[in-house]
Amino acid sequence: MRDNKIYLLLFLILASFQVSGQDLESMLEGQMEKTTDYTFATFKSTRILNGHSIEHLEEGQLDFRISHRFGRINSGAYEFFGLDQAHIHLSLEYGIKDWIMVGLGRGTFEKTVDGFTKIKLLRQSKGVKSSPVSISIMSGIYVNGLRWEDRERDNYFWQRLDFVHQIMIARKFSPGFSLQLTPSYLHRNMVETANDPNDIFSIGAGSRLKLTKRLSINAEYFYLFKPDNDLLSTEIYNPFSLGLDIETGGHVFHIILTNSVGMRENGFLGHTTGSWLNGDIHLGFNISRIFQLKKNENYQ
Repeated sequence: MRDNKIYLLLFLILASFQVSGQDLESMLEGQMEKTTDYTFATFKSTRILNGHSIEHLEEGQLDFRISHRFGRINSGAYEFFGLDQAHIHLSLEYGIKDWIMVGLGRGTFEKTVDGFTKIKLLRQSKGVKSSPVSISIMSGIYVNGLRWEDRERDNYFWQRLDFVHQIMIARKFSPGFSLQLTPSYLHRNMVETANDPNDIFSIGAGSRLKLTKRLSINAEYFYLFKPDNDLLSTEIYNPFSLGLDIETGGHVFHIILTNSVGMRENGFLGHTTGSWLNGDIHLGFNISRIFQLKKNENYQ
């Protein structure tokens, strides 16, 4: 009889451990179901090559960017195949929050001063919060700093202004391949002639193909919805760029071949006057150096 009580006690103890184990397993499964896995590093920089990528600076990060484009390679030996000519753009960009960043820059192309705001709307993820794509929007303003050609006429500051609005929709399909679509709208307050459009709509496509941990091939193309070149005062072409994306610690370095000398949206969307088919290709580079000005403990 005493042995039976001992066996019964052991049975109850083992049963309680089994129930506790099942409860613990259920709790862990429930916790796992409530997590969200966000996609990281769709692109390695806030730019694909010329245009913005879906990526944002983290809160408290400051990005000092140097962009450089040489002259056309087909300009010949006298111009050292474009290396005698150069355009440069300098900018500072800052992450106010993980979902919003701003930037301010100045370039030699039309002596332009520019500023932008980029806002993150959606981030690719799976789990409780599931999204197949990341979405951001960007709005920029550009001020032409060239001197007025005709100082005798009435000139107004608003005539110097261009505006760009973009939606960036991107997906990281695998650890090695990402794709982004960028519908864009450019408005120019002042154009050369009545035949030149004040408004240009375009659709951009950019991709990243990862080769190694720190090296990738990037490509970027914008198709412009514009009048035929025969109607324009200056022929403009669809901007196309190819480049190597190299990450070295706190630096991201782009080596670029492009038919556009403009390094900001109003430049490469409205003033790309070179054609790849004619050999109007510019060698260039971007250098990005990020400084962490504020500790960010909430980034995910």
